Amino acid sequence: MNTEAIRHTFETNFTQHGELGAAVAVWCQSGEPLSLAGGFQDREKTIPWEHHTPILVWSATKGPAAACVLHALEASDTSPDTPVAHLWPEFAASGKQEVTIRMLLHHQSGLCALDNPPPVEDLDAVTHALARQTPAWTPGTAHGYHPRTHGFLLDAVLTRLTGSERIGAYWQRVFAEPLQLEFWIGAPADVLSRIAPVFSSRAMLPKDDPFFAAFMTPGSLTSRAFASPKGLHSAAAMNTHEVRMASYPGFGGIGTASALAKFYALLAGDGTWLGRRFFKSETLRSLRTSAVQGPDRVLLMETAFSGGFMRDPIGPDGRKQRRTFGPSLQAFGHPGAGGSVAFADPERGWGFAYIMNQMEPGVLPNARAQLLVESLYARQLRDFELLEGGL
Repeated sequence: MNTEAIRHTFETNFTQHGELGAAVAVWCQSGEPLSLAGGFQDREKTIPWEHHTPILVWSATKGPAAACVLHALEASDTSPDTPVAHLWPEFAASGKQEVTIRMLLHHQSGLCALDNPPPVEDLDAVTHALARQTPAWTPGTAHGYHPRTHGFLLDAVLTRLTGSERIGAYWQRVFAEPLQLEFWIGAPADVLSRIAPVFSSRAMLPKDDPFFAAFMTPGSLTSRAFASPKGLHSAAAMNTHEVRMASYPGFGGIGTASALAKFYALLAGDGTWLGRRFFKSETLRSLRTSAVQGPDRVLLMETAFSGGFMRDPIGPDGRKQRRTFGPSLQAFGHPGAGGSVAFADPERGWGFAYIMNQMEPGVLPNARAQLLVESLYARQLRDFELLEGGL
């Protein structure tokens, strides 16, 4: 790992690519060989961004949420191929009797959009709407990213696996507290003053971009998916104390780059941390290959998923079609709207995370994130092994 190259890229993002405030971190089992933070929390540039500054990471929350469900499945000895309706009988309505937990994790259920979307703040109404909803396609035959409903679906499954515990509380008890992670799915009151605000992008995607065209077309599946449930669509709306304290497992996680990187370092390994086992080895091995890949009916691009995590699509030649998560064919993670990204690299045993406050357009990481990821792999594995041995 060439830390000087990454540091240079990080600094260049501020001088040439419009970065306002950001942090990037890498963890491995033996420590944190990289932790950079810089810029400002506010547009007036009066509040410095520190290493411990937490911020909303939007859909990068989906990784921790998926981990909670995978852990609960193991703890309850429940197969991911169990029909959701076995845990949640009302879910069987409208032809969903055979939809499995695995299909939910892989965005295959066809429940990305609601016909009559209730307010996102009304958990009971959203849960009932999902139970009644007719899938947009025959479940299991295709996949399409569920940008907002995904977290509610996983939350409903987990509360039934555990009896009553929601993902935010489960995450805190099972992962955040034991691993000392400053990441929350529902921030506590005593950290609210530390959270940096997020700022909407000042640019837009090209009008001929297929995703943008569909997103801006009323009634399209893409447009409906990003509006289901309704509310909390702007960065400003997400910056209130009330929203930050709420538990939105699909898009409301708040934390530091160091916390996310450490979490993914756990997933990059054998499921243990300092002698404590969190996952069975086979669970983590299953995340290293794509369970589904193909045209995404919502994002209108090739996407791949495994166990609730996103993966880079692999082409017929065995090479990656894009490198959101670096060059490793085994890597998995999740991006967040505006540019944040976190992932595990099992080949090297590390976890990576980049977070920022000035959003850019698009659902995949922007140039700032990708430049950092490419810098991370600018040197050979041997360099990282030497660094790790000296920690």
